[in-house]
Amino acid sequence: MNKKTPKTTIELSNSEEETYSLGFELGKSLKGGEVIALEGRLGAGKTVFTKGLAAALGVKVPVTSPTFTILNVYEGESLKVYHIDAYRLHGGEEAYNAGLTEFFEAKNGVCVIEWASNIESALPIEYKKISFSYFGENVREIKYEFYE
Repeated sequence: MNKKTPKTTIELSNSEEETYSLGFELGKSLKGGEVIALEGRLGAGKTVFTKGLAAALGVKVPVTSPTFTILNVYEGESLKVYHIDAYRLHGGEEAYNAGLTEFFEAKNGVCVIEWASNIESALPIEYKKISFSYFGENVREIKYEFYE
């Protein structure tokens, strides 16, 4: 469990397009080596956010949730996107054993983890946690907690 106090910001998104744009904005600020831990129920916007983030990094192919493959790697213009879906994992040890933690410090890319709480014990000390909550049919609260 992370002992640092995070810097917290909250945004509201009224549509998939806004969620995509919020991901795009974050993506523009990334330099490589960051871990983005995403949380939220099914359909809350995690993958849409990731699509925007990947687009900002120059990924040209469709971004899909790696639910069954666990990891998708996308080539961006300057950075790779290591997109992990930890939904089917049961603890940090499974992430270690699957070799997923090696991507947490990859300076040539960013690591985006959906359902990150499933492997929380494997997360690095510094990461960006983003939680998605429903606030109505189309409205989402997106809470940023940056542990830096």
